[in-house]
Amino acid sequence: MVAPDGEPLGILPISDAIARAAGYALDLVEVAPSADPPVCRIMDYGKFKYEKSKKAKEAKKKQHVMHLKEVKFHPKTEEHDFDFKLDHARKFLMKGDRVKITIVFRGREITRLDFGKKVLERVDAGLTELAQVEMAAKMEGRNMISIYVPDRVKVKEYMRKHGLEEKKEHAEHTEQAGHAEEADVKEVNGNSINQPAV
Repeated sequence: MVAPDGEPLGILPISDAIARAAGYALDLVEVAPSADPPVCRIMDYGKFKYEKSKKAKEAKKKQHVMHLKEVKFHPKTEEHDFDFKLDHARKFLMKGDRVKITIVFRGREITRLDFGKKVLERVDAGLTELAQVEMAAKMEGRNMISIYVPDRVKVKEYMRKHGLEEKKEHAEHTEQAGHAEEADVKEVNGNSINQPAV
């Protein structure tokens, strides 16, 4: 038997153990039933259960569930649409989700699988800096699919690289805006000097 402060109290008969727990106004809880003899501890069982559930919730919060997101393309997807959809796939990978790329063949497009393969090669090239191929291109009915899984190291590097680039672009934009304001101020000041006094 173990006291509330963790001090061992030795081997006691059940009746004595229950009486000791009652003396503390706490519960007698069997913490190691498989031990010989079984180990019991005097504790507040309600508080123990609450803390256990709290820890389980904390662990669940920290856990990231990986979802499978699908992005569809067609063999004749236009350049703008292709870039837009590829950008979505990148965002999913950066969030830690797996991405399923589906090339949908409509009508007679199925006779030109090479067009679909070319689109998939472009997707491969666009996602290579963020992900690894989990499942290489294969046909499922009239669709050609490929699955990508985020590579943590690549994602971290990509975000660092692009974060710095975004900061750099923002700094350049701010600097250009500053120069434009300066030019406007000089022009206004120049006009105010040339204006005749009233």
